Amino acid sequence: MRTQRVLILDDESSLRTALFRVLDRKGLNVITANKIEEAKVLCQGDVPVDLAIVDLNLPDGDGIEFMTHLKALHPAAEVIILTGHATIESAIRATQKGAFHFVTKPFNLEELMSLIEKALTHKKLQQENQQLRSELNKKYKFDQIVGSSDQIQGVLRLIERVADSDSTVLVTGESGTGKELIARAIHYNSPRASGPFVPINCGAIPSELLESELFGHMKGAFTGAIANRVGRFEMADNGTIFLDEIGDLEPSLQVKLLRALQERSFEPVGSTKTVSVNVRVIAATNINLEEAVDNGRFREDLFYRLNVIPLVVPALRERKTDIPLLLTHFMDIFNKTKGRGLTGIASDALDCLVNYAWPGNIRELENLVERMTILKGHGSIEVSDLPPKYKSSRTVSTDVGNLEIPDSGMDFNTAVDTFENTLILKALEKTGWNRNQAAALLRLNRTTLVEKIKKKGLTPPNEVTPT
Repeated sequence: MRTQRVLILDDESSLRTALFRVLDRKGLNVITANKIEEAKVLCQGDVPVDLAIVDLNLPDGDGIEFMTHLKALHPAAEVIILTGHATIESAIRATQKGAFHFVTKPFNLEELMSLIEKALTHKKLQQENQQLRSELNKKYKFDQIVGSSDQIQGVLRLIERVADSDSTVLVTGESGTGKELIARAIHYNSPRASGPFVPINCGAIPSELLESELFGHMKGAFTGAIANRVGRFEMADNGTIFLDEIGDLEPSLQVKLLRALQERSFEPVGSTKTVSVNVRVIAATNINLEEAVDNGRFREDLFYRLNVIPLVVPALRERKTDIPLLLTHFMDIFNKTKGRGLTGIASDALDCLVNYAWPGNIRELENLVERMTILKGHGSIEVSDLPPKYKSSRTVSTDVGNLEIPDSGMDFNTAVDTFENTLILKALEKTGWNRNQAAALLRLNRTTLVEKIKKKGLTPPNEVTPT
């Protein structure tokens, strides 16, 4: 990590020297100046100033005005103002302009050093938070939601449209389909991205504790409440709260949540004081809330309050054309994190996975790839590497003349996609993955074939296509 840089701007040479020696011994990069113009020159360039210790009254100007100039160059810089002629007005002015602290001369050196350490620690935390937020933003950009199927592309288009609003979103879908990933994508691509994203699983917390988790409590409100506690709604102020498994909420809490959504305010348990918050609400459920309303298990008024923008996440069996892309995506992740070298999947093994029902959805696929990465380690995944339940998946016949449609029916799009995948893979294998020859065999334009290979994420056994 870069050594933190400190500027000392004061016209008293003895003070500059004393501070320089102490800070230099602590391993800081210290620069000094006795005039504003000299300090401006030192602050130019790409190396940021982390902390500036600035005298209020300088021979060529005002220290607070220099602070404004410095923050224009280095917005994250912390500033401590020193003065021998302190007034309440100057202290207020310095604070309003963004000073970290205001210190009156003469000062105790140990106290000033303690203040400097706090300012540098605050600056370091800001940098770490900024880096973390940058990583989160990158992680939850739209291109991290893998898939080229019409179903998932429709979800992405809807996320794009709703992200910049403050409307409540209800995400529905089976367990393992990635509902929280969708909620985070909405948050981190919205104007609230710099605010907190606070998730809470309403089905994982006992009902007697959930009210406190949501709204907080006061000391002594119940047995075990030994201190005041801030609830998730208050934590999410100026950000987003994600209410996962909202369908499991007890009726008594449904009433309190409805009021919080309507008023954007609530009372912590044991308090008569109303707390107001500015939050966006995203809820998720794997049950049919309309049926729950009809059965009397979920309040109708709360359902309509939540269901402002409904967003349905498709099950993996409904977007099977995305399976090759998801496979290579997870292989790439686990190859890096586990230090392994999976290179792809054989066509017959891929056929098994494409025709599997995936009751656990993407979470199940991710777990399978992690298991294969650890157990197989290197090379291409073969049918023999798959657990028994995946091998027994019934495939759709690619012999159209002998194709039989079962009495229970079949998924037309899956059958067509499977047939197309098989034809392309057979042509590629027959030609040694020569795309020109394979295109000729299939009587396709080469560019059409290449686009299909890319879209489907098809790879030869010794090659992995990046997501």
